[in-house]
Amino acid sequence: MAAPFCITKYPDGFKLKFMYHPMLVKCVNNIPSVKANAKKAYLFNEKAWWVDLADEWYVDTMAKWAVQQGFCGSVQRSEQRKADISFDIAPMPQLTVSHGLLLEPYDYQKEGIAYALAHKRCIFGDQPGLGKTLQAIGTVTIAKSYPCLVVCPAALKINWQREFKKFAGKQALILDDKNKNTWQRFIETKCCDIFITNYESLKKFFVLDVKNDTRFTLKSITFDPRITLFKSVIIDESHKCKSTKTQQSKFVEGICKGKDFILELTGTPVVNDNTDLIQQLKIMGRLEDFGGYRTFTERFCNGPKKASNLKELNWRLWNTCFFRREKAKVLTQLPDKTRQYIEMDITTRLEYEKAENDLIQYLRVYKNADDEKIAKSMRGEVMVRMGILKAISARGKIKAAAEFIHDVIDGGEKLIVFAYLKEVVMELKNMFPKAVTVTGEDNAAQKQMAVDAFQNNPDCTLIILNYKSGGTGLTLTASSRVAFIEFPWTFSDCEQAEDRAHRNGQKNNVNCYYFLGRNTIDEYMYGVIQRKKGIANGVTGTDDVVKENVVDMAMDLFKGKL
Repeated sequence: MAAPFCITKYPDGFKLKFMYHPMLVKCVNNIPSVKANAKKAYLFNEKAWWVDLADEWYVDTMAKWAVQQGFCGSVQRSEQRKADISFDIAPMPQLTVSHGLLLEPYDYQKEGIAYALAHKRCIFGDQPGLGKTLQAIGTVTIAKSYPCLVVCPAALKINWQREFKKFAGKQALILDDKNKNTWQRFIETKCCDIFITNYESLKKFFVLDVKNDTRFTLKSITFDPRITLFKSVIIDESHKCKSTKTQQSKFVEGICKGKDFILELTGTPVVNDNTDLIQQLKIMGRLEDFGGYRTFTERFCNGPKKASNLKELNWRLWNTCFFRREKAKVLTQLPDKTRQYIEMDITTRLEYEKAENDLIQYLRVYKNADDEKIAKSMRGEVMVRMGILKAISARGKIKAAAEFIHDVIDGGEKLIVFAYLKEVVMELKNMFPKAVTVTGEDNAAQKQMAVDAFQNNPDCTLIILNYKSGGTGLTLTASSRVAFIEFPWTFSDCEQAEDRAHRNGQKNNVNCYYFLGRNTIDEYMYGVIQRKKGIANGVTGTDDVVKENVVDMAMDLFKGKL
């Protein structure tokens, strides 16, 4: 006997369910409320159709016709007095096992770890600054899902290496040309089971061949068989994989295939429209949970903005593979201001090493000066040469810093960037022409115009300031993120610059990012400033006091080479 034609009546409409037959589908599509928006009317997860109450006659007529034609065996009717379609988000799960991390996570971070442990392949969508890195590390640590591969922007490779050491006490290996052919031996010898690379290097490390097919698919790629060694993959800034057509996103998809844990980290999973989610879901093997490509696009990417049924999509994401908390919701658990340093390789390495050698030679002369007057006169020159090192490092960080800036502002957030060199400010301005600037060449009216634009214009998402000219007196509470490509010599000056955002009117936790050139004066200076705030704050007196302290720092930094 044929299956029944099921009609469930609700206060606001009917739900129709029947075994598939093209004639039945054609008929239901002719009901006026369905015809008006067939994609909205079809309830994919339930394999049912939603029909408005006004179309009751059509429902009854179709049901009788379906039985008469033999498509259905009978008509079954039921009634729900209250609508049961609810898109309320369930509470986050609690972590019930020991996290085993070296630092105690916040409660909301433990909940994120618990969610990821339960769902395994999911998107960490927390707002920037809430600690997605720690939650991802906690997840793979508790799950013992090693070996683990981290794919991240180039500027964040060193930061991921440092964070694994800081949070889990584990040493991670950054893949490079030296270990390209041998990294698997670190796993075999149990020396290391965390490996870090950037998006642009995926082809070099994990792809053997790419066929020039007319239609580029996973079958076009021959992967290095060593990718099967990984049990988990962490994809930082996963919105970089939002395109279904790029080689980069296909490489990530192929590497992730069959992995136990696939953790995508992004504060902006949707940059343009809902189609941005398709490849990210596909990478996790989650697209079929939403009915596949065609059903997802028809249900959730409809209309001129390619965004439809948003409440339902949000509910389905949360129940399947996604969580997101906003700063305002967990603000009571956060400190009012956090600092983070991001190490990066500089592009001016040769120039830096030459300038460093020149400074060391000069310091040797200074060290052996037996006349106090001569030594005092040389301090100014030492400070100049230290400044040159800072400047070379700053220029070498621009490319990596620009990538960070793009990630922030492309995600719809505002960002404050501090620098010192006019050359650095201008190069950033050329890269981001819509940004406003505050420099020593601006008069008071020009500065205020830039501040007003940043504070009040939603399309003005980036302000670049010289920390001497814009580090005090200005209110920039439109952003809660402050980045330093260059930073002052003293803690008090750094704090003054940070407090352009961290002041009355700021509603969020303020995140401060210090970009440090790897193996440069930046690392040493940042350490001095943060560890010895009392000393650093003392370097605010006369020029002689400043010079003397900076020279002492230089002598300490290079003491092994003098």
